[in-house]
Amino acid sequence: MDGFLYPVSLLVVALLVFSFYRTHNNILALIVLFVGIYIVYTHETGSTATDWKNDIVESVDKSVGKYNSERGISKYDEKKLKEEIK
Repeated sequence: MDGFLYPVSLLVVALLVFSFYRTHNNILALIVLFVGIYIVYTHETGSTATDWKNDIVESVDKSVGKYNSERGISKYDEKKLKEEIK
């Protein structure tokens, strides 16, 4: 976030949290507070939710590997599934 976008977004988050808290919308204030924490975290570390998702997908893909061929399972046919989807 370059220039004024980062400080302005934090200011908007702070105003929203204050406004929601003053009107006794504590759940919305908490949600907006978590959004603000996420904005600060991603700005400081550069790690986003998409990066977390991609890491999880890659981890699952590596752990599954060639599960069917290693265990001799031949019931699942990828080519047949692709033909049915089309």
